[in-house]
Amino acid sequence: MQKTIYSLLVIFTLALTSFAQNDKSKDREAIKQMCGCYEVKFNFAETFQYSSDSTYKPSKTKHDYGLEWVQLLDDKDDKIVLQHLLIVGSKDKPFVIKHWRQDWLYENTEFYMFDHDERWKYVTVPKSAVKGQWTQKVYQVDDSPRYEGSASWIHTDGKTYWENTTDAPLPRREYTTRSDYNVTVRNNRHEIVKEGWIHDQDNKKVVRRDGQPDIILAEEKGYNTYTRVDNSRCKAAQEWWTTNHNVWDKVRREWDIAFARNKNLQLKNYERDSSLFEKLTTLSTGASQKDIHNIMSDFIEK
Repeated sequence: MQKTIYSLLVIFTLALTSFAQNDKSKDREAIKQMCGCYEVKFNFAETFQYSSDSTYKPSKTKHDYGLEWVQLLDDKDDKIVLQHLLIVGSKDKPFVIKHWRQDWLYENTEFYMFDHDERWKYVTVPKSAVKGQWTQKVYQVDDSPRYEGSASWIHTDGKTYWENTTDAPLPRREYTTRSDYNVTVRNNRHEIVKEGWIHDQDNKKVVRRDGQPDIILAEEKGYNTYTRVDNSRCKAAQEWWTTNHNVWDKVRREWDIAFARNKNLQLKNYERDSSLFEKLTTLSTGASQKDIHNIMSDFIEK
């Protein structure tokens, strides 16, 4: 009898392990399906306003589009890294802009959670809290942190998606025009579809001050569609990355040193999407690690 029970337990355990491995394989496949060349449509609209200020002006509805190459940088069992490169200009004279980056980590327990005003809190969670989950860590154009959160990929009813809510700095489209709020509470849904993938967002614009309750100023809807096209259309971005990736490898290495301190992170002298990024983009392709360290040390609080 005991042998029978033991055998059943072994079979049950093996079945659960196999199921988890199959799910992880599906997760990895879904993440990597975001790679490739896409026509992207960016859509944002402010939906609700809660300000008591009669002079409050909502953000303008935004419709934009572009061609984007999503490059696979790292493909390990527990880590997948995707670099976005935006292509603008004409077909004859394309111009490549290093765009955002997303790192996916399996059962990650260490986080840099955005607080407000260029501050991120270092947070750890127990392994049990993230079992079977993937953390998406999103980085700015200069590879500085933006936001991160953990959730499970869902594969059900013919749908494949990942959804999480987390705090973030203002996006570039708002940072350069708005100063009446300082936190975006982002609900992000990444869904893989037949045509490519969708980045669906329901965001809150929040005023956050130390020792005070958050104030929700407004809400917005974001709906960005990535429609897959032939990879040859993104040749300019592929060539740009071949030429420039060494410099950005070193930039990421410098950020990794800062993250490895496992302490709260404070950026200083920082103008998002401007000062640091401009300094880094002026570097030659042969820039040394020391050159990059000297630039970035002015922006990271020790």
